Amino acid sequence: MHLTSARRTLVVTAALGLALASAPAVAQPQATASTNAPVKVTVTVKGPDGLLFKGKIKTKGHGVTTATGGTHRCDGTNGGANPSAVPTPTAALDDAAKKRHFTWDGTWYASFDDYSVDTIKNVSGGGVAYWNIAVNGTSIPVGGCQFKLNAGDKVAFTWTAF
Repeated sequence: MHLTSARRTLVVTAALGLALASAPAVAQPQATASTNAPVKVTVTVKGPDGLLFKGKIKTKGHGVTTATGGTHRCDGTNGGANPSAVPTPTAALDDAAKKRHFTWDGTWYASFDDYSVDTIKNVSGGGVAYWNIAVNGTSIPVGGCQFKLNAGDKVAFTWTAF
């Protein structure tokens, strides 16, 4: 009887050891890198008469102020698009304008939680055109304060007739 009890204890101990060894480790909280780290992108602005601006800009999501729209965040969290702040096309335009000393303006739409870019370098749509925003050759499906940019992206603001 003593030998059977010892075997049973050995089998249970071995089974428990195998179960614990194959169980997934408990996830430990890990520090995540800031998603709003500055990235370098190329910003191009094309008006109806050609190139208005092209340059490499270091940007991250931040508050933006326009004459028409006022001051609002433009960091990718707009409209719940991203869970944390990220670099965005409109923030990149704002940084380019500040760095290269040109103006832009946009209307703020609270219901959209984003700006509509109306004028860049004194060129506006004037009711016949709008400023299309594209990243890497594709028009963005959300507003310019909602789309996440990555390092090396090519951001284009193009005057586009209706």
